[in-house]
Amino acid sequence: MDYLLTPLAVLPFPTIDPVIVQIGPIAVRWYGLAYVAGIILGWIYARRLVANERLWPTGRAPMTLTDLDDFLLWAAVGIVAGGRIGYVLFYDFASFLANPLSIFAVWTGGMSFHGGFLGTTIAIILFARSRQIPAWTLLDTVAAVVPVGLLFGRLANFINSELWGRPTDVPWAFVFPTGGPEPRHPSQLYEAALEGVVLFVVIWLLIHFGRKLKQPGFIAGTFVAGYAASRIFVEFFREPDAHIGYLSGGWLTMGMLLSLPMLAAGLWAMATAGGRKAASTSGAPS
Repeated sequence: MDYLLTPLAVLPFPTIDPVIVQIGPIAVRWYGLAYVAGIILGWIYARRLVANERLWPTGRAPMTLTDLDDFLLWAAVGIVAGGRIGYVLFYDFASFLANPLSIFAVWTGGMSFHGGFLGTTIAIILFARSRQIPAWTLLDTVAAVVPVGLLFGRLANFINSELWGRPTDVPWAFVFPTGGPEPRHPSQLYEAALEGVVLFVVIWLLIHFGRKLKQPGFIAGTFVAGYAASRIFVEFFREPDAHIGYLSGGWLTMGMLLSLPMLAAGLWAMATAGGRKAASTSGAPS
């Protein structure tokens, strides 16, 4: 497809080195820093939520700050392990079959949000059972802070010039260093705005003005459905993985397919949240 663009219609891609600093073989990258920053800032915000007694059904959170601190390691393992395993299984299974040890090569890149979501969910359920914490309560708490990590992660994708969008002639298009000569949608920034900023604001309003933490599962459902809807929308502008392409009809992508069950599950969690109030208020695990 030919694009009749003037030079002013294409934004210059910022010259940001993906490596922040390198000492010998050790390199600190923006992508890794984004994960660390997202986890730490999310943990700080989660502590504020747990400490705010007015937000919870019984006047106090059904978990302690110590519980939350201990869960931080579980969350990190769930994100990284789930994200890597999910990417290999969903997007690069052929390479895994050829070399099963490639699943441990996290330094080569390749992380799946859907895999990280599943990994973190498993970590939440196991940790909640081990501490006798209502699982829906912990899910709500984590869901409230995940958009922070998504914001940093998508910005890091942009800096790395990866996961760019489809060719376009919109005036805010970029020519990505790894994306060929065509100007493309900055789909990473679309995702940062929707999955990060917009979703965080919506959930913040629901928590602090709607008091939705008093309905266990509503915030978790809002996040899951909100992320899925945002991802499906952005997939119409995002270039599918080259080794997978479109799954059907020249428009369906793997990202859309994996997001559809999330959308259904999120809407279900929101619709049934009111019925869990009594169980979670009593402090019994759910």
